[in-house]
Amino acid sequence: MQQMSMDFNGSQREKDEANEPQILSVSDLNKAVRGQLESQFKLIWVKGEISNFKAHSSGHHYFSLKDDKAQVNAVMFRGFNQNLKFRPESGMEVLVRGKITVYEPRGTYQIFCEQMEPVGAGALQLAFEQLKAKLQSEGLFEQSRKRPLPSLPKHVAVVTSPTGAAIRDILNVLERRFRGLEVTVIPALVQGAGAPASVIEGIRKAQLLKGVDVMIVGRGGGSIEDLWGFNDEGVARAIASSRIPVISAVGHEVDFTIADFVADLRAPTPSAAAELVCRNAMELMEKIHSLKAGLWRVWNHTFSTKQMAVKHMSERLVDPKRRLQDLMLRCDEMTQRLDRAWQRRHERWANQVRVALSKLPPPREKILRLHQQIRIHLSELESEIRRQIELRNSRLARLASVLDSISPLRVLERGFSIVKKDGEVVKGSSFLKAKDQVEVILGKGAFHAEVLKVNKENHLKTLN
Repeated sequence: MQQMSMDFNGSQREKDEANEPQILSVSDLNKAVRGQLESQFKLIWVKGEISNFKAHSSGHHYFSLKDDKAQVNAVMFRGFNQNLKFRPESGMEVLVRGKITVYEPRGTYQIFCEQMEPVGAGALQLAFEQLKAKLQSEGLFEQSRKRPLPSLPKHVAVVTSPTGAAIRDILNVLERRFRGLEVTVIPALVQGAGAPASVIEGIRKAQLLKGVDVMIVGRGGGSIEDLWGFNDEGVARAIASSRIPVISAVGHEVDFTIADFVADLRAPTPSAAAELVCRNAMELMEKIHSLKAGLWRVWNHTFSTKQMAVKHMSERLVDPKRRLQDLMLRCDEMTQRLDRAWQRRHERWANQVRVALSKLPPPREKILRLHQQIRIHLSELESEIRRQIELRNSRLARLASVLDSISPLRVLERGFSIVKKDGEVVKGSSFLKAKDQVEVILGKGAFHAEVLKVNKENHLKTLN
């Protein structure tokens, strides 16, 4: 019985343990959910509107896809978004292909996008419009920055494929229109992934050539994918920064690329670009002959006109000898008139001098009168000097009397004396001590003495 009880209890415990729920950690749960989602949704297509788009500095794109009821997080890593032909933006409706996954640290699910296409317009057309708007806002399409082509270039550089039909058309037209023109062909890829870098390198090489007057950059016609190398931003900026005027000749007349808008001149075809580069030599010769004939006509007309004018003037011309005689008579007449005028002027001046002399008093009387005035002034001056001397002497006597009354010598004559020690006047007993040698100056004479005793008290008494 005891054994049966033990077996029953053990089997019951195992049954209870089997019925208990499994306990998972958060990381285990997220990992399990990720495995379920990735296994169930291998590859999906999702259509939605881009929201909260952010291009991270690492090159990855983070955004959300939403419709009118829900949204989901999405990420497109740099390795995939580098192949996009357009730049995603918030508000753009797109179709993405990718995988569902869970970001385990946060427990959120998102789409790993591997491919993206805009809904409506094609990706290439959208990329074209985006780049066109960007460069236009920077002013690269402005007509003011475009340079005119030289009328008679001597050296042309052509950046294109050396084996395509475009280069053959260009060379045929240039050969037919102007054989003396120097042409340098710079090979470049004009189609495929490496086309933009190759065209940029060709433009750079053209800048290094000496004496290049104009440059043609282009290729023959094709689809938008074939011409896409000329819709590259790097190619556009290389054309814009070229020191050589650039003609864009890409595709057919209906084809437009970003290079056409940036170039100094757009040609509808490569052949048309060659025709724009140089004028027809025969046309130039005809123009030269026409200008030469016109010049001869103008010269003959001018010569005839001047010849007729000379004839008319010669008929109106007076005999030089007769003209000279008339001038000689005129000169004699003017000389006589000048002599008469001078004579009249001389007589008038002489009369004025005589009248002035008659009005002038005799100089001797004036001199005597001035001498008399001088003697009077000298007498007055001497009197004034004596008077001033007497005034100064009188004042000097008064001042000497006042000075004498306050002189220290007068004080000494009344019985006072001056005591000096070491040449300095002693002004009080505090300046003396016993056995000091002093000099005593009296009203008459002086003597030297030795101090026996010094009294600090004042022995002078005020007289009542």
